[in-house]
Amino acid sequence: MAVKLLGIWQSPFVLRVKLALSLKGVEYEYIEDDILNKSSMLLQYNPVYKKVPVLVHNGKPMAESLVILEYIDEIWKNHPLLPEDPFQKARSRFWAKFVDDKFVPMIIRMLRITSDQKDNAAKETREILKTLEGSLDPNKPFPEDKSLSFMDIEIVWVGYYTQMLEKMLDVKLLDDENTPLLNTWFRVVLNLQVIKECLPPFDKLVAHYTNFHERHTTVC
Repeated sequence: MAVKLLGIWQSPFVLRVKLALSLKGVEYEYIEDDILNKSSMLLQYNPVYKKVPVLVHNGKPMAESLVILEYIDEIWKNHPLLPEDPFQKARSRFWAKFVDDKFVPMIIRMLRITSDQKDNAAKETREILKTLEGSLDPNKPFPEDKSLSFMDIEIVWVGYYTQMLEKMLDVKLLDDENTPLLNTWFRVVLNLQVIKECLPPFDKLVAHYTNFHERHTTVC
């Protein structure tokens, strides 16, 4: 097959690429890798960072999810993901970088916190989510399957993984008081069929990261 995707099932970065390919209607071969025992294929196609996702198109590999998304949008023109307007395009990239710079490290931190650190970490996460709510236009209709964009792909996984953190750590991060628009947006978009088909099983995700949390928590 002309398109291959190397990934691991629990990765939000791999999820982004799956969503983009699905929205474009691109057929691809998915190859599950092992983060603890990296395959020779992964080491061949991404020898520098040795990370997933890696997209292979016509034998040419490409790594880093944001770079891959823009490549997909450039090669397959149907269902454009990035807006044509330069300002709106830059804005989409800005919020994508915000999510990677702020929320990804926060997830990693919360997966390693002890019980006495939970409240402070939860407070910081709620502040990040409150800032992220500013990326949404309250006057714009919620997206549907056919109108999902680059920015939607970048943000939607945050809601799913936040729900995972809430369940495994017994904390409240999303609510209608602190982030009413974002909370509603997540409920609507996570229920779209194209999104649900790409999401990893929720209970499996919770079990996986609960195990990670238990193994990496420092006991005081």
